[in-house]
Amino acid sequence: MAVELCLLLLLLCGSTVSEEQPLPKPPPGTLDFGFVPAKTYDTNAYHEPGPIGILFRLVHSFLYLVQPNSFPQDLIKKLTQQKFGNVQGDYQKLFLSELQAIYYEIGFIVSAALGLLFVLLLPLVGLCFCMCRCCDNCGGEMHQRQKKNADCRRGCFATFLFVASLIISIGVLCAYAANQHLTSQVRGAKNLVNSNFKDLRIFLNDTPGQIDYLVSQYNTTKNKAVSDLNNVGPLLGSRVQERFAKEVRPALDAALTMAGAIRETKEALENVSVSVEVLQEGTERLHSNLTDVKIHLSNTLSDSACSAAQAASTCNIIRNSLNQLNINANFSGLPGVSIQLAKVNDVLKIDLSSLVQKGYAAFNDTPDLVLNQTRNIISDIKNLLDFIGSNITSFTKMLPVQKVLTDLTIYLAQSEAYVQDYFPVVEQYDFYRWLGCLILCCMVILILLFYYLGLLCGTCGYDKHASPTTRGCISNTGGNFLMAGVGFSFLFSWMLMIIVVITFVTGGNVQKLVCEPFEDRTLFKVLDTPYLLNRHWRNYLSAIVLKNPDINLTFEKVYSDCKENKGIYTTLHLENLFNINEFLNISMYTEDVSLKIEHINVNLSNIVLLDEIGKRNLLDFSSSGIDGINFAAYLTEINKSVTKVDLLSFANDLEARADQLPKGALENALKGHANSIRMIHNQQVVPLEQAMSTLNQSIRLLQRTSSEFMVKVKNVISAVDAAQLLISNDASLVIIQETKKYMDMIIGYFEQYVEWVKESITMEVAACKPIANVIDTAVDIFLCSYVIDSVNTFWFGLGGCSIFLIPAIICAVKLSKYYRRMDTEDVYDDMENGNNGYHKEHLYGIHNPVMTR
Repeated sequence: MAVELCLLLLLLCGSTVSEEQPLPKPPPGTLDFGFVPAKTYDTNAYHEPGPIGILFRLVHSFLYLVQPNSFPQDLIKKLTQQKFGNVQGDYQKLFLSELQAIYYEIGFIVSAALGLLFVLLLPLVGLCFCMCRCCDNCGGEMHQRQKKNADCRRGCFATFLFVASLIISIGVLCAYAANQHLTSQVRGAKNLVNSNFKDLRIFLNDTPGQIDYLVSQYNTTKNKAVSDLNNVGPLLGSRVQERFAKEVRPALDAALTMAGAIRETKEALENVSVSVEVLQEGTERLHSNLTDVKIHLSNTLSDSACSAAQAASTCNIIRNSLNQLNINANFSGLPGVSIQLAKVNDVLKIDLSSLVQKGYAAFNDTPDLVLNQTRNIISDIKNLLDFIGSNITSFTKMLPVQKVLTDLTIYLAQSEAYVQDYFPVVEQYDFYRWLGCLILCCMVILILLFYYLGLLCGTCGYDKHASPTTRGCISNTGGNFLMAGVGFSFLFSWMLMIIVVITFVTGGNVQKLVCEPFEDRTLFKVLDTPYLLNRHWRNYLSAIVLKNPDINLTFEKVYSDCKENKGIYTTLHLENLFNINEFLNISMYTEDVSLKIEHINVNLSNIVLLDEIGKRNLLDFSSSGIDGINFAAYLTEINKSVTKVDLLSFANDLEARADQLPKGALENALKGHANSIRMIHNQQVVPLEQAMSTLNQSIRLLQRTSSEFMVKVKNVISAVDAAQLLISNDASLVIIQETKKYMDMIIGYFEQYVEWVKESITMEVAACKPIANVIDTAVDIFLCSYVIDSVNTFWFGLGGCSIFLIPAIICAVKLSKYYRRMDTEDVYDDMENGNNGYHKEHLYGIHNPVMTR
């Protein structure tokens, strides 16, 4: 019943103007349901009158002067709701209401009274005027009295008559334009009607597709939900993993770092052991070589050549410096690190890095673990989604949409055939109306023709030197034309005024009581008055549409919503007949989905971050005795130089002093010893210095880290234990929380679907813009713009013509006296004054019976 009523109301509409607005790209997690299919309609419920609109606005202004009162809402409500009986109070109420109506209509009443007075008096005045002229009175005597200002009077009458005729011409043009406008608009209304029927056919054919589209978009929701269910591992498992990752990953990273530190410690110990061994052997060999050099130098300095006076001092200096050729650092007494190295090697027999990587792998397998443990539940949820989809499809098939649409299509075809059959009758009657209005305009044009011909002939044929009895034929014809115009004015003007009064009262009141209140929607407020249209119904529209007069469904609200192109379901409150929420109530299904998702139970007890072997390995490393190494002894020897003196400096100094000696065997022998010292430096001292550098770096590394090993190992083990405890104790809570979020995400897709369907039904499906269009077309366009504006402009122009016929009659009668040929004239014997025998009576004192008649 609801769907049938909905579509029946849509049948009364004109068209739906559909505009697709570009939408922004939806954010992640938001479903894109696309656009509800809608076609473009042809009907445009808007009318632009064109240039004649100036006349329409002028008539509106005139009506405001006649009727400046606002729309009488209270009076109409009172008159509609009052029930008059025989009680005295009822008559008093009726009398007061009549007084209020008279006060509101006072402008129309006065204007209509003046028009009726015009209708009654003008034929009577014309009859009296004719009888008076038949008695040679009222200008009927063919004798013209000469006056001093005759030319001025003739010019004034001609001017006034021409202005009056010009105004009458403008009025008849306005009336003719209004008549033509109404006819052209009535003929064009056929296209508007055909456009409405075409749009209705499109609408009826498009509505099932819109409904099917809404239903089909459930698959979009289901497919997204199924996709997320298939990815339950990455989605739910990753969320669970991320909750623990803040504790687990730093603990495992610290353990992996500690494994690297163990390897670095082993390398440092090995470097220390090798370096000490190299230094011990090297220093012994260096000591032996330096001793040999000193012996050889002593033997050379014992040569007799050193006894010479020139070499004695130099030889003594060299001999005194031989004690510097000796080693400075003694590495033979340094303690070894073989015990610590052996313990570290024992620790490294267990691959701690591999154990940590197993912990990483177990933790990173959480998504797969979730996927494997939820396969059965996910399968059940998928089956439930398919069941929901089949229920929605079967529910929509239960609605008699197709039957209603078929019935409405037949009704639409019959209505269109009826309109097509009777529209020629409307055009025929409009032709009769147009012909009648044209005849009225031709009446005025006939009068104007006589006036214009009279002015033309009279003005062109007038000879001021001719006497009244000798005026020319053209001038006389002009006067006769003017009198003919006067005669037709008396014949036609009262008939014209009757038409003016009738159309003025009708068209003016429709404009003030229908068109203007419709434009500002005051008319709807009157129609929405409780108990106005039916004394048993509070809200008339809701009683007709929803069979419930207590629902607040008003004409104004329906019209406003339809102007905004809202859906007819929301506009007409059809939820009182067919609650779409029941159709969209998938809470029972989502509750089943929620229950199945809540049954997801993931067991993370198999995740072991670091087993006891790994922890024992860390503890063994912390007790390897590295902190017991005598770092002070090592640093003391390392900080010493290899030799007491720089051998290169000593060799250079020795060579320089040899140059001070006389040339000979002594000089050459000393230079040879200098070269030997340089060779010892390069071959023995430099490698020893490199070995000392390596020893220095390794010892300092061990010294720096040994003090922190115990604390770091304890911290790593504590962190791993804490993370493991978190997984063991909080896993169930975290899984419940993340499962709830996952469930909300899945349910959110269905909520999006429901909201989208509601919004589509509200704004896009069966949008009721056509209802506003048909009201606008019937009232605003056809009644007000086509008919009433044209009718009001017609009486406005014709009324102006009728009113200005009165001064035209007066001026034409007066002016005709100056154009027509008279039967008698004022003649005098004295012809010497150059006035052609026309004299003023008082100049001679002669009594002229004609002048005094």
